Amino acid sequence: MARASVEAERKEQILAAACEVVSEIGFKSLRIADVAKRAGTSTGTVHYYFDTKRDLMHAAFDWNFTQSLGRRREILESDATPRQRLRDFVESYLPQGDATISAWHVWAELWVEALHDADLQELNERVYGEWRRAVAAIIRDGQDAGEFRDGDPVVFANGLIGMIDGLSLQVLLGSRAMTADRMRAVCEQVLGWFFLAP
Repeated sequence: MARASVEAERKEQILAAACEVVSEIGFKSLRIADVAKRAGTSTGTVHYYFDTKRDLMHAAFDWNFTQSLGRRREILESDATPRQRLRDFVESYLPQGDATISAWHVWAELWVEALHDADLQELNERVYGEWRRAVAAIIRDGQDAGEFRDGDPVVFANGLIGMIDGLSLQVLLGSRAMTADRMRAVCEQVLGWFFLAP
């Protein structure tokens, strides 16, 4: 049993290292040797778990999503009002703080690679399905509580997620017109449209 635990921990270290490296230098420049060095192991150990760079990165993209979701679990399961949960969820996605910025870099690399990789398109579909369900559930709770305007919660969720993605990319690219603070102000204005007066 100890062996399985050690293997799971080693695999986790490799996936975390892969995400760190891809965040810093991108998928195209990433080498297995870079990941091994960051994880404090050998290329042979990385290949023990992942036959190819492609296999490693597919697993790393999935791992990145799992970590992102884990960082927001407290918000999603909070007893706060739907209005506050939605605000907190949006705030948690602003590209600020090392972990969130790094995760956004990995997402951007996933999207570029998914343009040419059907398996990554499927991963993106699954991941976005989970995000849509999470955001739509908050919106539905807000509608049921009389806090949010009526309408299809999935349509609202898609619009909100799409806006966050687009604005975040502009922030990450260093746009002078879209800083994290400006993104927050735009998001707050859009959220105001969702919310009914108390």
